[in-house]
This record gives sequence, structure tokens and C-alpha cells, in this order.
Amino acid sequence: MLAQITIFLIDTVVTFFVFLLLARFHFQWLRVPFHNPAGEFVLATTSWLVMPVRRFIPGLAGLDIPTLLLAWGIQILGTWAQIEVIGGEPRLIPIAVVALVDLARFSVYILMAAVLVQAVLSWLHSYTPFAPVLDALTRLFLRPLRRLIPPLGGFDLSPLVLLVILQVVIIVLVYLRPVAARLG
Repeated sequence: MLAQITIFLIDTVVTFFVFLLLARFHFQWLRVPFHNPAGEFVLATTSWLVMPVRRFIPGLAGLDIPTLLLAWGIQILGTWAQIEVIGGEPRLIPIAVVALVDLARFSVYILMAAVLVQAVLSWLHSYTPFAPVLDALTRLFLRPLRRLIPPLGGFDLSPLVLLVILQVVIIVLVYLRPVAARLG
């Protein structure tokens, strides 16, 4: 029982920070403005981690590489700690590959959440302050679908199609996770 509680607490804290770091990475990559409540929260909760790392690791081609590496490192440490708690023998290469798969999976979850919230807000209150943030997060992925799928009866079905595609991606990533764990 104590091991389960410890694993739960490790997973909760690690996942919280990894999601925030990935949100920060995606905000910068997709040019989402940080001057909104969500952006300010992400900056306030991650800057203490990111700023020291930026002194040693620069960004690359407009990508926030230090933030992405921090997310990966924290996910590796969290997985390592969970394996230690259950009495397993952690191995770095498989854990690093599993952590990469987890980062991809978490990134898809962030996009799925943005698409869902954007769709719901478009029905209820389309002029919310979060609308530009959600639009910036989803635009790159919805634009090609909107070119292929015209609105039907005034309804934009591209978010639904994107969610189906993302669910397929999640299925693949969940399948890849144990495969990655067997590496090494």
C-alpha cells in the first residue's frame, strides 16, 4: 500500500510539472501569447526550472530546447523513481525511450484538451479571453483539415476529425510504450 501511495505521489508531481513544461514549449513553438492567465500561470510555475538551464543550453531554430529537455529529464527521473519504489532494476536507455513516448503522448493530450475546450467555448461563449490562446494552439493542426472538410450546415467538423486522428495517435503511442520499455 505504501508503494502505491508513493508511486501515485511521484506520478502526480512529475506529470504536473511535465505538462506545464510541455505547455510552455508548445506555447513558444506555436507562438501562443503568454499575456493571458494560462500563459502567466505556465511562466510562473516553470521559470524557476527553465531559467537556470537556459544559461547552459540554448534554444534551437526558435524552439525552446531547454524546456523540452527539462520535461524529458523530469519524466525520466519520475519513471526511474517509480521503478525503484517497486523494487525493479531501472535501466537508463529504456526509461529514456519510454519518457520520449510519454512526452509525445502528453503533447497529444494537451492538443486534445485545447481542441475540446475550444469546441465547447465556441458553442457557449466564443469571445472568451482564452479564445486566442486556444486558436493559436490548434490552428496549425486544424487548418489543413478545414481545407479538406467544408462546414456542413454551418458546423465545422474539423475539430471532430482532428480528435479522431489524435485518438488513433494515442492508441499507437500507448502500444509503443511497452515496446520501448523492452529496449536495451
